[in-house]
Amino acid sequence: MKLKYIFLGLACSSCLILTNTSCSLDYDPIDTYSDVTEGVTESGEKVAFKDKAAVESHLVTIYQRMRDRQEHWYNDFLIISDSHADNAYAGVTGAEVMPFETNSIEGSNSIIERDWNRYLEDIARANKLICNIDDVQDNSLTSSERAQYKAEARIFRAMILFDMVRLWGSIPVIITEAEDITSESIEGVYPQYFPSQSTEDEAYKQIETDLLESIAAAPDYNAADKTIFTKTVARTILAKVYAEKPLRDYTKVIQYCDQVAADGVDLVTDFSDLFGMNETNTDTKARNTKESILEAQFFSGSGNWCTWMFGRDLVNWNNNFTWAKWVTPSRDLIKAFENEGDLIRYKESIVYYKCTWSNYYPSDNYPFMYKCRSAYSSIIKYRYADVLLLKAEALIMKDGPDLAGAATIIDRIRTRAGIAKLSSSDKSSKSSMENALLKERRLELAFEGQRWYDLVRLGKVEEVMNAVYAKDSGRKPQMYPFDQNSYRLPIPQGSIDQNPNLVQNPGY
Repeated sequence: MKLKYIFLGLACSSCLILTNTSCSLDYDPIDTYSDVTEGVTESGEKVAFKDKAAVESHLVTIYQRMRDRQEHWYNDFLIISDSHADNAYAGVTGAEVMPFETNSIEGSNSIIERDWNRYLEDIARANKLICNIDDVQDNSLTSSERAQYKAEARIFRAMILFDMVRLWGSIPVIITEAEDITSESIEGVYPQYFPSQSTEDEAYKQIETDLLESIAAAPDYNAADKTIFTKTVARTILAKVYAEKPLRDYTKVIQYCDQVAADGVDLVTDFSDLFGMNETNTDTKARNTKESILEAQFFSGSGNWCTWMFGRDLVNWNNNFTWAKWVTPSRDLIKAFENEGDLIRYKESIVYYKCTWSNYYPSDNYPFMYKCRSAYSSIIKYRYADVLLLKAEALIMKDGPDLAGAATIIDRIRTRAGIAKLSSSDKSSKSSMENALLKERRLELAFEGQRWYDLVRLGKVEEVMNAVYAKDSGRKPQMYPFDQNSYRLPIPQGSIDQNPNLVQNPGY
């Protein structure tokens, strides 16, 4: 009986212990054993971290998740945010990807399962540091260092929980580490290995707590290094969190957007600085721009591989360009750029190449997502244009709307893009301004993991998505209409099968 429980616990507890889940796109480095990383003191006592070096080594592995785990927090994130919305087609006809375009996602979908497991593994890594750092018996690890490292881990955990709760709603909110299972402890430990879901409200409350309590000790904003979980990152996520329904507070959205600006973040003048390459196409044009808030960076010898999934690698022209790519720009998005005369953002978002496939367009003039264009391109998780437009949203949607203030923000974004300011009809009512905002966020933030969440947050999923199939001639047929249940994705069926305490979301 004991072995049975241990096997089941290990099989489904990726949220509590780190597992190595294999899949076709798994390029993660394998952690190696060392005296530093192994949690055993010189006297043989088992501890999470035996000294300061072990703690700092573990913190490095948390930051490496941003570089090495591109698959779920970026690749899959774009499939969901852009191909499951009106910005893009799936790009390939595989059974795991096509349901996001046709709205036929089921709990058996391998992408959903991969992401669920990977996110929970990330949380487990954060929990290990958060739960154990105060017990480290090493006087060289100062109290201020303990507080800072814990704050960084809590920001990371909040970021992951925020991505999860927006995808699935009710999720397991795990903030502790599971104890070892024995025949004597199984009754008390069992729930730790088979956690129930917290409500969406409870998940948001934990995210809010993590972020608010991390701000005091987190690193300050650093204009020269945008790879760190700083106070500014925490404030950015808080602004986004307070825009969501469970904790919606537009006054706080505006407050934290303003604090992000006060930290020193601002728009770059040249939009191409964000995603462009240098003149010789040997490196990205810029890193750590003043607009970037959090990004993963890649350099020669340790480049990203996700560009393979979306188009060409400009520093290695023919690398992995023999098979169809994900997240193919939709005709509807292309038309939106063209109708607006938005050439600057269009050419920075979409590029055309000849290829050997014609899944959605003629092979001699095929469009590709262009915001990750080389192995050295940074992946920007948060940037200031998103924050600015979120402030505009709050000004529009709050009690006593400030439409003029929102229009000023949107016009600032449009001016940088080289297009005309909003028309008088755009500014004539709250409804027209909401539509103008959604359009602006779509054009500004295309292929940055925002579109689906914008539609969900503002309750526009049915209105937008049930209409796009008829007006976009290239889209594969819609399998099921979008309804109130579409706002959340299915819980992976494999996880439900392993954990009887998980409950499937309605409609799946």
